[in-house]
Amino acid sequence: MASNDSREMSIAGFDVPAVEAWISEHVAGLTGPFEWERLVGGHSNLTYALTAADGRRAVVRRPPQGELLPKAHDMEREWRVLEALADTPVPVAEPHGLCLDLEVTGARFYVMGFVPGRPFYSADEVRAWVPESARGDLGINIVDALAALHAVDPIAVGLERHGRPDGYVARQLRSWYGSWNASIEYAEIDDPGIHAAHDRLAELVPDQGPATLVHGDYMLHNVMFDRDGSVTAIVDWEISTLGDPLADLAYLLNGWVSADDDPPPPETSAALAEGLPPRSVLADRYAERTGRDLSRLDFYLAFNHFKTACILHGVYARYLNGQKAIDPVELEQLRLRTVASIDKAVRAGAEL
Repeated sequence: MASNDSREMSIAGFDVPAVEAWISEHVAGLTGPFEWERLVGGHSNLTYALTAADGRRAVVRRPPQGELLPKAHDMEREWRVLEALADTPVPVAEPHGLCLDLEVTGARFYVMGFVPGRPFYSADEVRAWVPESARGDLGINIVDALAALHAVDPIAVGLERHGRPDGYVARQLRSWYGSWNASIEYAEIDDPGIHAAHDRLAELVPDQGPATLVHGDYMLHNVMFDRDGSVTAIVDWEISTLGDPLADLAYLLNGWVSADDDPPPPETSAALAEGLPPRSVLADRYAERTGRDLSRLDFYLAFNHFKTACILHGVYARYLNGQKAIDPVELEQLRLRTVASIDKAVRAGAEL
């Protein structure tokens, strides 16, 4: 086992002795010292797998270091969802302990059970982990897990205050359109089609049915899979709220790209792995499992294209404004992604 000095130097954001002491005192059956392994994959939150001397494993998670927006990276919010869903059919990691004492390591953090499996960021990761013969099941299983999430009664699990239940899409439209307009100056990108798409979407917002818990970023990179394609856990709940479940479904379907999409998706996209079912199969499965009417699905797909364009536009603007450092090559790739996303949003809005 590494020395305390070497471990503390390599483990960003955690006072290792203090956190290990807290875990040993507050999490039954889990005693330090631990081997720490950084879990990475696009998440800004600092997440480590812990392995005790007896082989027991857990995961500790805290916000990134530095100044944060007031509601960003809310560990207590994530923890609340894990606790609420622990005894439901929704696959989540077991909640072990939440530390609200900033004196321990300078930020709130929580400890959850270690879940076997892995998320996917690329087609090669899917190919390496799940045999092609099991990838059809993987597609069905990711939809079934989403259907299970949307079947949970927020009131029954104590999440009735997890968000405002009504008017979800209309509020999201206002929020992301405001983000677009605020980012124009720094991004130096504007498009009349985006404004037309916003206006068209605002006119056509469907009546929302009963609110469910929505994940907000439900895709292959936020779901853990076993080698047989089964879902072992849904992760990263920081932007979850109460809202319209069809927005969650459409986000998944938009990200479930196909090689014949226009414009073509990046060749590395995880959903391009051979053997995964097309998005139409996922939509049909969701309708079968939930009984929800998908006749307005085109609206929700267009809404999510608009939302994604606004998100990328804002991120690109922040980089150009010097709020974040980025390699020039990556910056150009981000610009191209932003432009492609804008094109999708404009076309989807025009086709409504």
